[in-house]
Amino acid sequence: MAPLIMEAVQFDPKALQLKHTKLEAPTGADKNEVILKIAYAGVCGTDVHIIEGRVPCKSTPFVMGHEMSAVVAEVGSNVFHVSVGDHVAVDPNRTCHTCNVCTSGMYNACQISPTRDTIGIMRDGAMAQYCRVPADQVYKLPKEISLRQGVLCEPMSCVAHCWDRLSPVPMGSTILVTGAGIIGNLCVASAYYMGFRDIILSEPSEGRRAISSRLGLGDGVKVVSPDELKAMRASDPSFGVDVAIDASGAVPALEAGFELLKPGGKLIVFGIAAPDVKMRISPYDVYKKELTVLGNTMNPYTFNKSIGFVSGMKDMLAYEKLGIGTFKLSQYKEAMEQLKKGTISKAVFEVSA
Repeated sequence: MAPLIMEAVQFDPKALQLKHTKLEAPTGADKNEVILKIAYAGVCGTDVHIIEGRVPCKSTPFVMGHEMSAVVAEVGSNVFHVSVGDHVAVDPNRTCHTCNVCTSGMYNACQISPTRDTIGIMRDGAMAQYCRVPADQVYKLPKEISLRQGVLCEPMSCVAHCWDRLSPVPMGSTILVTGAGIIGNLCVASAYYMGFRDIILSEPSEGRRAISSRLGLGDGVKVVSPDELKAMRASDPSFGVDVAIDASGAVPALEAGFELLKPGGKLIVFGIAAPDVKMRISPYDVYKKELTVLGNTMNPYTFNKSIGFVSGMKDMLAYEKLGIGTFKLSQYKEAMEQLKKGTISKAVFEVSA
């Protein structure tokens, strides 16, 4: 029997190049595996960093894509929680699960294998018509979540971890989000969904500010430039925020968020900064105002929470509101170009939707 040939976007880590190609599709699921027919595959900021050579990945050519929604095509003999035909999303992350950090519950901070076997980074991923994945990383989607929105479960699981790290955040808190990419927009939308109505989104790009203004969340969200944020402080020395979520990884944004914290405030570092950059904070302010600085890595034990967020927020997660552009796999160059230009907040491949 002739092998099944599929369409895919493959990355060459030595040449730092993507290409649209044809590959043999995975078949014959092992007993603890699932083979998926991919519906949607998202492009993450991490993918962009991989293409730029800034993030470690598999050393030989592989299919990218760690954000996905799919239909189950085949299940192994030990798989009982999903069946052929089910709509699913996938948690792509897998670490060593044996070190002290992992076995203490912080597998997201594993130092032995931070990207061990991660789907779309260390093994073939979702930018293809089919993908082979470990069964214990597959989550069945409820009927109210479409495959189109199910691809947002992975980034939303990271947002859910952000809220876990910040908890508790008293109702009525002023929340600042810096960076209006897809993560920044999801942080704003989820904050609004949870009842917060004093939210500020700061973004230097006029195009991205325009996208975020389409979220349609009313007067509860102010979309401003960094200069406008400075002007707010200049006009009112008492102005400040209770929570600052940085979704940019930019040092000026991180420092601005820290400086605006009210007593008891919290800054969380969500965006990925370059490893060699440093930010300046005042130890005296940390002491005097009892401030908290937090990190936010991956999505430990939050995938079910993300499904709950996406289910409850589905009316807020329309692609046109979030600034998500959709592309065919063959349009990968256009997708990457629009991401670089900032004309979209996120690119999603419609594979077999």
